[in-house]
Amino acid sequence: MRKETQKLLILSLLGLVSVNLAAQQKIKRDTIKNIDEVVVTALGIKRQNKALGYSTETINSEQLLRTQNNHWTSALEGKVAGLKIQTAGAGPLATPRITLRGDVSMSSMGDNQALIVLDGVPLNSRTVGTGTPAYGAGAGGDVPIDYGNDLSSINPDDIESITVLKGPSASALYGSRGALGAIMITTKSGKTKNGKIQVSLNSYTSFDSVLKWPDYQYEYGQGTMQKDKNGNYYYSYGVSPDGVNTGSTSSAYGPKFNGQSFFQYDPNEQGQSKERQLWRPYKNNIKDFWQVGTTFSNNLALESSNDKTAFRASLSYLKNEWMMPNTGLEKWGAAISVDHKVNDRFKANIKLSFNQTKSDNLPATGYNNQSISYFMIFQNPNVDLAWYKPIWKEGKDQVDQIHPFSSYIDNPYLIAYEMTNSLDKKNIVGNVSLSYQINKHFDVLLRSGMAINDELRTQKRPWSSANFAQGYYREQYVNGFNFNNDLMVNYKNTFGAFNFSATAGGSTQYFEQLTKDYYALGLKKAGVYSLTNAVAQRFDLPQPYDKMVSSMYGLASLSYKDKVFLDVTARNDWSSTLPKANRSYFYPSVSSSFILSDIFGLKSRKFNFWKLRASWSQTGNDTEPYQLLNYYNPSLAFPGSVEVSNRYLNPNLRPEMLTNIEGGMDFSLFNSRLTYNITAYQSNSVDQIIRNVPVLWETGYTQRVINSGEIRNRGIEMMMNAYPIKSKNFLWNVSANWSMNRNKILSLPEEFNGEPYTYASVGGAVYYNAVVGGSLGDLYGYGLVYSPDGQVVFGSDGLTAKPAQMKKIGNAYPKWRAGIQNEFRYKNISISFSFDGQYKGMAYSQSHHKMTEQGKLVHTLEGRDNPGGLIVGQGVVQNADGSYSPNTKGIPVSTYYGDYYRRANVETNTFDTSFIKLRDARIAYSFPKSVTAPLKITDLTLALFGKNLWMWTKFPLFDPEAATLDNATITPGIEMGQLPTSRTIGFQLNVKF
Repeated sequence: MRKETQKLLILSLLGLVSVNLAAQQKIKRDTIKNIDEVVVTALGIKRQNKALGYSTETINSEQLLRTQNNHWTSALEGKVAGLKIQTAGAGPLATPRITLRGDVSMSSMGDNQALIVLDGVPLNSRTVGTGTPAYGAGAGGDVPIDYGNDLSSINPDDIESITVLKGPSASALYGSRGALGAIMITTKSGKTKNGKIQVSLNSYTSFDSVLKWPDYQYEYGQGTMQKDKNGNYYYSYGVSPDGVNTGSTSSAYGPKFNGQSFFQYDPNEQGQSKERQLWRPYKNNIKDFWQVGTTFSNNLALESSNDKTAFRASLSYLKNEWMMPNTGLEKWGAAISVDHKVNDRFKANIKLSFNQTKSDNLPATGYNNQSISYFMIFQNPNVDLAWYKPIWKEGKDQVDQIHPFSSYIDNPYLIAYEMTNSLDKKNIVGNVSLSYQINKHFDVLLRSGMAINDELRTQKRPWSSANFAQGYYREQYVNGFNFNNDLMVNYKNTFGAFNFSATAGGSTQYFEQLTKDYYALGLKKAGVYSLTNAVAQRFDLPQPYDKMVSSMYGLASLSYKDKVFLDVTARNDWSSTLPKANRSYFYPSVSSSFILSDIFGLKSRKFNFWKLRASWSQTGNDTEPYQLLNYYNPSLAFPGSVEVSNRYLNPNLRPEMLTNIEGGMDFSLFNSRLTYNITAYQSNSVDQIIRNVPVLWETGYTQRVINSGEIRNRGIEMMMNAYPIKSKNFLWNVSANWSMNRNKILSLPEEFNGEPYTYASVGGAVYYNAVVGGSLGDLYGYGLVYSPDGQVVFGSDGLTAKPAQMKKIGNAYPKWRAGIQNEFRYKNISISFSFDGQYKGMAYSQSHHKMTEQGKLVHTLEGRDNPGGLIVGQGVVQNADGSYSPNTKGIPVSTYYGDYYRRANVETNTFDTSFIKLRDARIAYSFPKSVTAPLKITDLTLALFGKNLWMWTKFPLFDPEAATLDNATITPGIEMGQLPTSRTIGFQLNVKF
């Protein structure tokens, strides 16, 4: 009997039979990597993993809920090969940019994101911005705010699993919507037995602190190397007996802190001190502004199921107080799921969720006066943070703020408590699925889903703020509706050794969004924020965004003896964003898998499984609405009027077409204790939609939109999962992934005449230029000039030589990424942790430029003690005869750093973004039945967890995963007023009864 049990266990490990009861006594099923596991594929169709001819990866709910996150997508980071989750470092909502296998389109930085599918229904992940750029200092405008998108409304506690369909072959049945891969989310349903009711409580408490700070210097104070009549460096807030005013600068090239006394700012006088005060640094005058953030989250779920009905309902609440004072959010959620078997043939499923997100204030980001990042850049070492706390000058509440050093630098507490950005967002997501078994071969499925969102956003700017002297108020309304229908007929049959199944169907997707903006330009009465209190009103014409796609599709699957599998798919889309002649476009795909271990009889206890897979697909990528005909646009220069666009749109636009080839192998060894897979792929995207093609001014336009250009992506992905130790009381599971992607631009429009095509830029300094032979993500800007032997060239004035043309500085994307996860279980104790990181990649930092220019960082200390405060740049000077000689010209330290690291010098302000992060860690204890049974509790678990606990990087600012929120677009590779990244430590309580 014992030998038979062992045989059954071995067979189950090979995925040939189910694990029987006797085997379960020896080993837990959840520790076995079963090759026959069922995964959710395109259109929500469930398939055996071994039948798939393309690569997928699945994350279960346990992995997703190990740490608390304001946005559930961050739990995927580092765990899936080829997947990148990138946020803009813009506050607690942490809206992600989700990409799979790199960028394939030059249309826009925002057009390369994966499709998100919830219970088979595609969602909209479009983000609506505030219409403001990341760089706006001195322009008098506002700043970007991360208000999130529909993805933030998904409650992670309701998620059962996430399947990642990485390439077009995997998501071909989604047509243009799945051309860039898909994230398939399956939510939970009731799973109890015999109709028993189970109640689950999942409760988190977590605390956030700043992960990494810039290397601030506190050896020298405010000033510009001014000397008094005795030739000594001095400081004076306003004119004083010591000399002229030196206290209005934002630079820190003043006297060294060495026990001197100067006339400084006195908060009691709200002006110059009556007596000289000790010249001293305030070393926490930036860090102390930030607080320990807190998040409290509770999720209560009720579920029950029997042979006919499965039911689940949940309620959730999350309250976050972010690290910046007076910022944070609250979320409420409710969800219900019902699966009911009406009879042996008819089944119905209904899922509905409601979520509301509210915030009195979300932080602004970017490089402009209203951003706290701007204040942190301009804060000087000799300024006490407490001087700003009263906010308003005495007797001038809501009228005149305290900002004693520059009218361009707003008070940080004014930014936090008066410049508020509120949000009230409601989301409803639901779907109904009806399936009917016509006979043993045919069944039909009808599925309808919808997502509705309603948002009210406000921005308040008080009197005396730098960009709005008489205040400002704005109301922004965003309403969206996303409706999807699918009708599918499924057929399956067996013909001897052959199994055949087929699906044919059609779908429609209709999406509409409307944005309305109302402005109060100036406030009649200070502190009263309403449109009726406006000095002048402005109303922008409503901005619609409507799109419809209708589709027909089919899938045929054939298998031979469960050893050879073949899938063929076809889909045709009709998109409203394309002209009638090009509106219809067809996508085919073919994929196959071969179970070589079965075909060649190679199975043994050591060698369990070997699969070869290959696929080819062609998919398309349509465009945004309103790209065919020119319309009048609202005029910003003359509110209430309209103007003609300077871009000639294309009435003959075609979809971008993406052809993908993929191959790989899967292995399982040592009774599935070790599994490994490797995938190689190539995708070519042609007919790129290029929006900035120059035209003659005589046409009345400056640009036009065309189809042209080709981009190629090649890459390799590897995944490994192992159980080095697996016994009755102890288990060690380790999984790792590695991926690389190489992007190459193969062709561009002839109209560019070999010149670069700029498809994105931020701040007028950094440009994403496309050049034949280059890559998407290439960063261009001005840099240093070098002599033939590689030395920096200086001019006769001691400043760096200025180049005539921009050059490639680097690429925003890394050479490769990797992640590793470990889990240990000893009896009732489990410990898990994961590391991930990347090699190379570059990012430009606006904050580094400005803080270096102003002498705020430690590396600017070099040369300050030189005679006369002069520094000689290391390099050479070009002589009149063309030869080079060493540079000997000394210039003031402040002038040197201001020039060498000027904003336009992208090269000296761009840094390697290689990093390693301890992404998450968790230790949990599950109480034994001897404790839980008397309490009538089925499970009681306590856990301590952390996220972003440690990081290694040479990137000098907050986070090497730098990106910029530029209006609504998350642009990687550029840091433009980034907010700090958080380190999280928390506690979790999970109870089931």
